[in-house]
Amino acid sequence: MSAMTFHVEAEPAHLIEQIRAASGAGTPLRIVGGDTKHFYGEPVQGEALSTAAWAGIVSHEPTELVITVRAGTPLADVEAALAEKGQCLPFEPPHFGKGGTVGGAVAAGLAGPARASAGGVRDFVLGCRFINGRGELLTFGGQVMKNVAGYDVSRVMAGSMGRLGLITEISLKVLPVAPAEATLVFRLNQHDALEQLHRWGGQPLPLNASCWVRDPQPGFARPPEGAQTSLGRPGGRLDETAPDAPERLYVRLRGAIAAVEAACERMLREAGGQRMDNAQAAPDWSSCRDQTLPFFTAPSSGHGLWRLSVPQTARVLDLPQAQLIEWHGAQRWLWAPASEAAMIRAATAEVNGHATLFRAGADGAPGTTRFDAQSPAIEAITRRLLGEFDPAGVFNAGRMG
Repeated sequence: MSAMTFHVEAEPAHLIEQIRAASGAGTPLRIVGGDTKHFYGEPVQGEALSTAAWAGIVSHEPTELVITVRAGTPLADVEAALAEKGQCLPFEPPHFGKGGTVGGAVAAGLAGPARASAGGVRDFVLGCRFINGRGELLTFGGQVMKNVAGYDVSRVMAGSMGRLGLITEISLKVLPVAPAEATLVFRLNQHDALEQLHRWGGQPLPLNASCWVRDPQPGFARPPEGAQTSLGRPGGRLDETAPDAPERLYVRLRGAIAAVEAACERMLREAGGQRMDNAQAAPDWSSCRDQTLPFFTAPSSGHGLWRLSVPQTARVLDLPQAQLIEWHGAQRWLWAPASEAAMIRAATAEVNGHATLFRAGADGAPGTTRFDAQSPAIEAITRRLLGEFDPAGVFNAGRMG
């Protein structure tokens, strides 16, 4: 497979000019790509700085397992180009809509169901170009793993929420699509599901993703399009309103054909369960990634979606809310009003985790911080980075609190 070049490299002059003008006038800027993750983080005010026009695949070198793209490139376009060569983005970035872009995916640092096995966004960032708060176009990293110059700076951009600068171009490591895939479903309560995942995690099994949820029907509680749910409306959700619904653990395996088949036989023998048809399972995993499963429908306008990040081996949390659990136990979702923030954060801290108000309710959760407070060490590093790259606070001011 030969290298493919799609666009001639050029500087985004219009973005540089807008940033320099804003910096000189002291005007805050709000970075916008596809605007599919505007809900994530604290609300930001300012003049829109859009990367939509700065899109396209710069190069794709299949034999080197690297792709370089402009920040405004839709994720769907990148994934389609990779699929033509039998490759993929292993961290499965959420789209959250048709307009989701590569720049937004990297800046948000969010990964999909395969995160626990494949790694996160920053694990696949090889290099980047971005414009700092002075309007300077900087380049860090490269297109191969052995080029380590500035590598850490490139990785820091993953999850920076646009605070350090405007990402204009990203080089990402990609991987071949696995030869085989299978999804198994088991009827297990939360405690037994976590224990089983911990056991399997210590064995040489091609585990790729997992999802535990109360599920009234096989298929992540995803009703057929247009169907009426247990709540009597399309897209209804299942949580505390259906306490007797079956609890199911879904596990996705990926790898060599022989390894996947042997793992399926072994896991089904150990824990019972069934094997799902891949044609049914694939859209369910995509729905889990993009939070379009019924679970992710808010029970009321006052409820917000909380994301709990905990060690994989953490026990069942002492919380009354129904949960959806991913990443072999490391990521747990629940709906709760902002008034329950202290309880949720205390329970998460007990197992050395942290809680994020991922999506605020319709009231915006005034007075409730979206993110847990940073440790003094991380806060000091953040201040130094901001002082170096955006001393005037031009970009996404206040996004991270």
